[in-house]
Amino acid sequence: MSDNTQALHDAFFALHHGLPRQGPGSDTTTRRLLALADPLPARPRVLDLGCGPGRSALLLAAEAGAEVTAVDLHEPFLAELREAAAARGLDDRVRTLRADMGAPGLPDASFDLIWAESSAYAIGFDRALAEWRRLLAPGGTLVLTECVWTTEQPSPEARAFWEEHYRLRTVTENAAAAVAAGYHVLGTVLQPEGDWDEYYGPLGGRAEAADTALPGMAEAVAGARAEIALRREHGGDYGYAGFVLRPADPRWRTREETPADVPVVREINAAAFPTAEEAGLVDALRADEAAWLPGMSYVAEAPDGTVAAYALITRCHVDGVPAAALAPVAVAPAHQRTGAGQAVVRAVLDAARLRGERLVLVLGHPAYYPRFGFVRASAYGIKPGFEVPDEAMMALDLDGSGPVTRGTISYPAAFGV
Repeated sequence: MSDNTQALHDAFFALHHGLPRQGPGSDTTTRRLLALADPLPARPRVLDLGCGPGRSALLLAAEAGAEVTAVDLHEPFLAELREAAAARGLDDRVRTLRADMGAPGLPDASFDLIWAESSAYAIGFDRALAEWRRLLAPGGTLVLTECVWTTEQPSPEARAFWEEHYRLRTVTENAAAAVAAGYHVLGTVLQPEGDWDEYYGPLGGRAEAADTALPGMAEAVAGARAEIALRREHGGDYGYAGFVLRPADPRWRTREETPADVPVVREINAAAFPTAEEAGLVDALRADEAAWLPGMSYVAEAPDGTVAAYALITRCHVDGVPAAALAPVAVAPAHQRTGAGQAVVRAVLDAARLRGERLVLVLGHPAYYPRFGFVRASAYGIKPGFEVPDEAMMALDLDGSGPVTRGTISYPAAFGV
């Protein structure tokens, strides 16, 4: 490292030393992401990669009862974290490790939750997906936040800045990359403007007070001010988003239905339900061009290649606004209670997310569908046009960026309601 590079490196960390955060974030956002990662074991093993001074690590240890391994290359950050953990009585819950987040040298399958707020950019989103997956225990979850485009047409100034520093994608593009890498998307959170204020407010104050006569400090301060100015002038073009991901169950290959699957899908629906109505429903929906959504009819294959489970999403409406209906979901009797149904539901929900669907509705068992993030539709002000138990009519907001349409659900005629 040259003298100038070393001076800039030292000045950067001097400028950031003692700040509460090293990237956009808030305790509220950490809690939202943690809620999407549920369920977790009673004492989850958490790996916080690129932990910085450890704001998230401390919250996870205190509120999730986690045993946290906090990794960072900058020893002063780790020292800050150890001091803060001891002050809060959490030193038995937080272990620090000075290591490269890209190769932390930790055993495979050793963590229930991997956490990376504002840090994955250091190695890149795609590399993080590929390299961190091996560290997750079966059923484990990866949570990371990433800077993303929030418009299809960012300003030339914002595009020029980010093309020089880091390649941004949209939330949907990153979600698609995660699915292609073998994950299911449990949820995404577009972080509010206040998360930027929590980072840039203290950083801006530090930049104003910095001694720019110190080696490298003038350049470090200029870089911080340029970032803050870009955010102030072009903040509508980009933002930070959280991604909550879980590796797909390797036992089940999920894919779109093919024409050859149609007879088998009919047999599975006929066998899974007491009457032939569900099998007839799928056939009727196939014939309804206004209801049928290409690419939203999914199967899960057993290891021998046979179709084990089926899930379908079609078009419905809430007070005239397009929404999506999940129904039916069917598992061949020989594969029930094996995870095949969960695999195919997660796959079709991923497909709906990547298609740009916002709201998915399901009328189903209230003990089953909440594991996918569904809640009572009435919580959103949504109701069916017929009498059903409130807990059985559920909704899933795939986007989470703002209010969804309230009102009454209108199903395709094939549903007969």
